[in-house]
Amino acid sequence: MSKKARMSPAPTVTGQTRTSACGRWLLAVLSLWVLSALSILLPLLVGLQPWNGRGVPAEFSVFASILLLPVLLHAAWSLVRQQRRDQIEASTTARLMDAVLGATKVWLWAVGADGRFTFSSVASRELLGYEPSDLVGRPCSLIIDLSDLKTAPEPDPSAGRVGLLLSARHRDGRRRSIEVVGWRRSDVEGWGAGFEGIARPPADCAVRRPANQAIAVRLDRLIATRTLITAFQPICHLGTGEIIGAEALTRFVSSPVWSPDQWFADADSIGRGAELEFLALETALLAAADLPDHLYIAVNLSPSACLDPRLGDIVGKSGVKPERIVVELTEHSAVADYARLAAALAPLRSAGLRIAIDDVGAGFSSMRHILKLDPELIKLDRTIVAGIDNDPKQRALCAAMVSFSSQIEACLVAEGIETHAELAAVTEMGVNAGQGYLLGRPSVLSADWSHWRQRNRSSPNEDAESNDT
Repeated sequence: MSKKARMSPAPTVTGQTRTSACGRWLLAVLSLWVLSALSILLPLLVGLQPWNGRGVPAEFSVFASILLLPVLLHAAWSLVRQQRRDQIEASTTARLMDAVLGATKVWLWAVGADGRFTFSSVASRELLGYEPSDLVGRPCSLIIDLSDLKTAPEPDPSAGRVGLLLSARHRDGRRRSIEVVGWRRSDVEGWGAGFEGIARPPADCAVRRPANQAIAVRLDRLIATRTLITAFQPICHLGTGEIIGAEALTRFVSSPVWSPDQWFADADSIGRGAELEFLALETALLAAADLPDHLYIAVNLSPSACLDPRLGDIVGKSGVKPERIVVELTEHSAVADYARLAAALAPLRSAGLRIAIDDVGAGFSSMRHILKLDPELIKLDRTIVAGIDNDPKQRALCAAMVSFSSQIEACLVAEGIETHAELAAVTEMGVNAGQGYLLGRPSVLSADWSHWRQRNRSSPNEDAESNDT
């Protein structure tokens, strides 16, 4: 019987009832026949009279046993026939279930207590690119980052949405929005046995949120016109003053005039965050052709974008050597499966691409990122650097990070250096590199980038002043 047939309780329970009744009838007749036969054979074997010498002829026992034999055969035949009926009924139910489930875009799923799929309907093929057999037995984190459940938009009945809006991972690496409704499963003793539910594209909702529609329209227009540019901010070696790299910062020049954070947050809210990240990445790598060849290019990507197979294709086709590319993973982005993320980045890192952990000190995930991903660069957040010359606690934390980064052979970069006192403090403590308005403002002009050559420590102010003009 197929898994789909077992999900239909009524036919299965009825068939089991009829089969068990036939089985009990057969067992009763068989028991009578065996007792009758034993009443003849056992006394003879031990030298006694049949029926314990109570005057019952042995011929009567034989005759009774012969009469019971047809009844026994009839009961056996009835049992076999009922089992056959149950099989036909189950097969018919399974075909009906296949037909119904195959005719709808609603994906039925079930997950066991260990977080692995135990059932998937055929709708997973169209919705996510996976056959049901590809999902059963595999963890649900293959499809959905479990950390997203905490931040998923709540159900909105007024907009026709009764489930959570989640960003799911398609088999080809794309992210797409799905609406998920689930409920807890319990075993016969009432203990939790996992979850089951349905999922569907948001487009199948009776009414889509107008705000989501507006975001999708703006994003489509942005991608079609590619109305975004890249500003580069220099990263300096604090020991020599040499500019060693540049961080790519996306600037949006299309309407409405919003901050980059707002654009990326909106794209994430409708499951298209990676799509916008890759457009920004392509734009940055194309602009990097005008940077001096000795600089590395630092680009910001979310962990989910790093899991997308499109990343390797974009890097390979960019014309920028992988050893010049540093991927900055923000400290604010949760990682559900570090092993999977590390495996996805391994081919690019083998080719020379480096990893940086960004915004270290601004939240709680940074040290976990560092310990699990073994980055080549660690970037101290502006909140640690601002006023570090006057705060002993910040200096103590910075000194600890200097020691730690040295032991794991990572380059420590101080972000947001804006005063000479801050620059002197982080340099004195042994921070390797830094960036900030004091050392150089972001610029979209290739003429500015061409001047980012080797320089001594006496010139950072001059460079900052030239960017202000």
